[in-house]
Amino acid sequence: MLAALRSVFFRFDYKQIIPMIILLLFGVFFVYGIGQQVGGVGAEIYWRRQIQWAVIGLIIWLISALLDYRKYGVIAMFLWPVCISLLGIVLKFGVGRFGAKRWFSLFGFSVQPSEIAKLCTIIFLAWLLSRKDIDVNKIKWFFLSLLILAIPSFLIFKQPNLSTALTVVICGAAVIFTARLKLKIILLITVLLAIAAPIGYGMLRDYHKERIAVFLDASKDPLNAGWNQMQSELAVGSGGLTGKGFMHGTQNYLGYLPQTVSNSDFIFSVIAEELGFLGAAAVVAMYVLLMISIFSTALTAPDDFGRYLCAGIGAMFALHSLVNMGMTIRMMPVTGLPLPLVSYGGTFMVTSLMALGIVQSVYSKRIQPDPED
Repeated sequence: MLAALRSVFFRFDYKQIIPMIILLLFGVFFVYGIGQQVGGVGAEIYWRRQIQWAVIGLIIWLISALLDYRKYGVIAMFLWPVCISLLGIVLKFGVGRFGAKRWFSLFGFSVQPSEIAKLCTIIFLAWLLSRKDIDVNKIKWFFLSLLILAIPSFLIFKQPNLSTALTVVICGAAVIFTARLKLKIILLITVLLAIAAPIGYGMLRDYHKERIAVFLDASKDPLNAGWNQMQSELAVGSGGLTGKGFMHGTQNYLGYLPQTVSNSDFIFSVIAEELGFLGAAAVVAMYVLLMISIFSTALTAPDDFGRYLCAGIGAMFALHSLVNMGMTIRMMPVTGLPLPLVSYGGTFMVTSLMALGIVQSVYSKRIQPDPED
C-alpha cells in the first residue's frame, strides 16, 4: 500500500498542481465578485459557468495526465485538418460579436475553435519535428513547419483575432527553436522579419494601429481609445499594498473599467485593486511556479516530442500571462489574450487545463535520477 501511494505521489508534479488550483480559485472568486458588482444576468450565470468549465477542465486534465503523451502526436495529425476546417466554417457560420466571428454556439455555450486549433497545432508540429527522419534545418521541412503555422494563423487573423494568430506563430516558433534550429537560420529570419515589419504594419486594421499608438502614448486619446488602458493602470495603482478589499474595488463597480471584459481581459486589474500589491504579487508568483514546472519538465523529458511539447505549451502560458498582466499596467498593448486559468471563458480554460495535463503526462515519464548518484 505504501509503495502504491508513493508511486502515485511520484507520478504528479505538485509544482504544477498547487499553483494551478490556486489560480483556478482566484478565477472563480473574482468572476463571482465582479458579477455581484456589475449585477444583471452575469451575477448569477458567469461564476457558475466558470465553476462548470473548471470542473470539466480538471477532468480533462486528469485524463490527459494519465494517458501516454506519445499518443497525442498521431491524434493531432488527424485532428489538425479538422481544426482548420472549423476555422474556415466559423468565418462563414460563426456567431458574430463586436464585429468578429470567432465562436460557435452549442447548447447555450460558446466554443472558440481558434483555442482548440492553437493547442492542436502545437502538438502536431512538436510531433512532426520529433520524428527521426525530419530535420527542421532542411528547407522542405522548415517551410512545411511554417505552413503548418501559417494556415491556422491566417484563418484566425481573418476572424479578426490578431492576438491569437500571433500566439499560434510564437508558440510554434518556440517549438521550432527547441527543435535545434541553426543560429544562422534564426538570424536570417530576424533580418527578414525586420524588413517585413513595415509591410505587416500596413496590413493591420485601423483599430490595431490605434491600440499600438495608445500603448505608446495613452494621453493622446484619454477619453476614447486610451480610456481602458488608463483606467486599468489607475485600478492597479489605487490598490496600494493590501488593496481595497474583496468586492470593494471602485474602478469596476463604477464602470470606469469596461464591465463587458472586466471578468476576462482586465480581471488582473480588479485583483490588483482589491487585493493590492501583495495579492497581485501572489498571482504573479503562481505563474512563475507554473512556468518553472513546465520548463523543468521539458529539461527532463524522455524524448524530443515531450521536450518540444513542453516548450510550445510553456510559451503559450508565458505569453498569455505576460501580455495580459502587462497590458493592465501599460507595458503591453491592449489585446484580447485572457489570463490563463483566471479569466472568464470556457474554451481557453478547458484547453489550458488539457495542455497542463499533457505536461503532467510528460512529467510522469521523465528521466529519473540514478539513486546511486
